[in-house]
Order: sequence, then structure tokens, then C-alpha cells
Amino acid sequence: MPSQAAKADRFRALHQGPRPLLMPNPWDAGSAKLLASLGFTALATTSSGFAATLGRLDGSVTRDEALAHAAAIVAATDLPVSADLENAFADDPAGVAETVRLAIGAGLAGCSVEDFTGDDESPIYDWGLAVDRVAAAAEVARAGPVRLVLTARAENYLHGRPELADTIARLQAYQEAGADVLYAPGLTALADIRQLVTSVDRPVNVLALPGGPPVPELAAAGVRRVSVGGAFAYAAIGAVADAARELLGPGTYGYSRLAATGRAAAQAAFTD
Repeated sequence: MPSQAAKADRFRALHQGPRPLLMPNPWDAGSAKLLASLGFTALATTSSGFAATLGRLDGSVTRDEALAHAAAIVAATDLPVSADLENAFADDPAGVAETVRLAIGAGLAGCSVEDFTGDDESPIYDWGLAVDRVAAAAEVARAGPVRLVLTARAENYLHGRPELADTIARLQAYQEAGADVLYAPGLTALADIRQLVTSVDRPVNVLALPGGPPVPELAAAGVRRVSVGGAFAYAAIGAVADAARELLGPGTYGYSRLAATGRAAAQAAFTD
């Protein structure tokens, strides 16, 4: 098993490879093992996918729960893991810094911090506070023997503020504050993504969304990382829901074909 520091270094290097880093988001230890067995080279937690395993919606998980979950994903494979830490479960920079310290203690190779406040009435942190929060996270991420890969997220497009200029300006400021990777989830227009990539000097992560550019087009635009958020977790939930409706409705077993595929994948992945 590589050391945490080695995994963090490996995670950083993966952002400089010949192709974008495709980083799926497992929601439990089993899905982490499965995705590792299929050939992915790094993993990230998903706040919405994890919340679903608890029968909750996104935004309802506590810091302690998120960090315990992240540690479980880390322990499931020897791949680098980055954690979706939402807004770091704190408004103030000191609270953000403490969350990043705890993230290092969970064995992570990276983590993300977003500028969504959790308040629908005022969803995005004011500029100065948002930058100070990233700076506090970056100071901790760089302070110890494990140099955590910090992803700074600008959440405008997920919360009713599709303002490209402000999103780019925020990410430029987060870059200067010390972020290693920049991320504007919800951005889907290829021209906008290309403009973002050319406006910053850090690797850019793009969330794979319906209607968004496929990976080869993102690669050509200079995107360095692609993640799926809660999509894989919801795809699994959707498969279960479809199977249940089939059994409750016509009473047939068409879902057995997908179950056979899943069983074979599990048998190949769960070897220890």
C-alpha cells in the first residue's frame, strides 16, 4: 500500500498526463473497489451519492460523517482519493482550515472546497470571504508532509448564477489563493469551458453532465480532469428502482440480465 504522501503526489501528477484524468465518484467501499478494478486511477467521494446511502438528500451530511466516509473509501483501495467536502462545513476561514486538517487525518490525497453557502437566499460567499476560505484551506493543505491536492469550486452555475465572467474571475482568485485544481460544476458549453481553461494556469475539472461535451472534446479544449459527481450512484439507484417496478408490475425478471453483469463485475472486483 503506497503512503498517503505518495498517493497525494501521484494524484497531482495524474493531472499532467497525456489525457484528462477520468475520476469517478464511488458512494461506498464496494463501488470504490469495483471502479478501481475497472481501471480508474483515482477516485473522489460524492456528497450526494453518500447522502443517498443514508437515505438523505445532498447537503444533509455532517462533517464527521463525511470524513468517516472518506476514510472508508480511502481504505477500500490503494488509489488516491479526493473528498467532496462541500463548503468544508464552515463559513469562516478557521473552520475551513480545521476541516482540511481533519481531511489529511482521514488519509486523503485531495479534497475540494466550494463557495456555496448552503443558503438559497444568498447562495455564494462574498468575494473576499470566498478567497480567504480558499487561502486558509491551501495553507493547511501545503503545510505538512502530505501535500494535499486542493480543488477550489465556483458554484455559480449550480445555484442560479450562470455568470461566466464572475466564475472565471473567482477561479482566478482561488488560483492565486493557492488552489491546485479549479472546478466550475454546471458549465457545459464547450466555448465557455475553453474560455475558462485558457484564463487560468491550473488544471481544470469538468463535471460530466447530459448535453455536455464528450471526453475527447473536453481533452481537445485542455480540460485536465473529468468527474461524474453523484451520477453513478443515481444510475445504480435507478437500476434498482426499475427492477423493483418490474417485479411489482408485470412480475417479470428482465432485471436479471443486469444483475448477472453486476454479479460478474463484483466477483472480479471483490477478490480480497
